[in-house]
Amino acid sequence: MTTHSTVSTDAFLDAALMHVPFDGWSETTLRATAADLDLTQADLRAMFPRGAVDLALAFHKRGDAAMVAAMAAEDLGALRYSERVARAVRLRLEAVEDKEAVRRGAALFSIPLYAADGAQALWGTADAIWTALGDTSQDANWYTKRATLSGVYASTVLYWLGDDSPGHEETWRFLDRRIDGVMRFEKFKSSVRNNPALGPLARAAERAMSGIRPPKSARPEDLPGKWTPATDAAP
Repeated sequence: MTTHSTVSTDAFLDAALMHVPFDGWSETTLRATAADLDLTQADLRAMFPRGAVDLALAFHKRGDAAMVAAMAAEDLGALRYSERVARAVRLRLEAVEDKEAVRRGAALFSIPLYAADGAQALWGTADAIWTALGDTSQDANWYTKRATLSGVYASTVLYWLGDDSPGHEETWRFLDRRIDGVMRFEKFKSSVRNNPALGPLARAAERAMSGIRPPKSARPEDLPGKWTPATDAAP
């Protein structure tokens, strides 16, 4: 009999993907896959302590890792920054092995019990993109960048799930529109900052948030970061 120490998470995922289209990310899929691989229930719980949600999260993280590898293999230097972000999101979706597996994951994370796990998975994807692009934010921008990109990615995934256009061309146009919308908002913020009447208020707000710090870990498990007094802020 095999044990969890001889079956990798990737191997388990590969076997599970045969069941997910029919049974979703569920205990049924877990048990069927364990039977396929001749694993015991003890082995199963050692690999996925929380059950099906851990399996779904492992699938999501594998997609993030594939995206980061694809980004590293491309020369993104010639692209504008907004184009790099759009390209990263596209690479993340193109890393998906089975659209139905993502659809089933969306259904799982829509359950209130697992909504926080879904939000953390989206945040992890946004964090992986910004980190791969070399983001060096050390203040509130660290959070706003990831929060904004999480929203862009989530809406793009939902559009992509229903897109049957050739090569998902409609999805890529949708993604470009979302990125353009974010860029217009950034330009609006810049105009407010430079406005003689509103600029001082905007800069005061920025100073008030200057003590916000990102988590120390590269891929934080907890979304909240650290607050330090503005007087202690790094130069």
